[in-house]
Amino acid sequence: MIRVVVVDDEALVRSGFRLILSASDDIEVVATSTGAEAVETIRRERPDVVLLDIRMPDVDGLTVLRQVRALPEPPVVAMLTTFDADEYILTALGSGAAGFLLKDTEPDQLAQLVRTLMAGGVVMSPKASRAVWQSHPGAAARTEDPDTARVGRLSERERDVLVLIAEGLSNADIGTRIHLSAGTVKDHVSAILTKLRVSSRVQAALLAQRAGLLDVPVGERRRSESGL
Repeated sequence: MIRVVVVDDEALVRSGFRLILSASDDIEVVATSTGAEAVETIRRERPDVVLLDIRMPDVDGLTVLRQVRALPEPPVVAMLTTFDADEYILTALGSGAAGFLLKDTEPDQLAQLVRTLMAGGVVMSPKASRAVWQSHPGAAARTEDPDTARVGRLSERERDVLVLIAEGLSNADIGTRIHLSAGTVKDHVSAILTKLRVSSRVQAALLAQRAGLLDVPVGERRRSESGL
């Protein structure tokens, strides 16, 4: 059973997420909370997954995230937002969030996203991810950064995979998009994490954004590189 805590300032959102997730046999919403009570609730309930509103009037979601990540055995945290290009998302990802999703995510997708988080995966809403990256173009010019310089050592195919990771696609979806088997994609992902010296897909996506790799869609970038 996957234990979930939902943190949001709106009672309607909390009750809606509880209703949707509780319909799944393998998910239990053990508590819901406002921002002010969030850390104590999470400490008491010890959930596996926390869905955390990034913007709350009483306590900022980023503050709650940092406090939760500092707990001895922190849960996986995904941020909730109503904006396609929330300015706080990159900060949240850099602070340890395992991804983000929009509050209007389809109900039939929500339970699967929680399972993905529980399995150690990354949740980045495809609808919002590219808007988030492209809303922060100033971070892309830091070519002197040794971390982002490692992105340049990836092969062309690995860079394609990295862009799709940043769009929030699963290995299977990446394989479908660029016509590779899921096993081959998994090998590429492993190689990417090793070459970039990062431990998660979120960290890899952040490096891709900082290196400017997400400024142009995969197909257009490859045509540009080939001179077409």
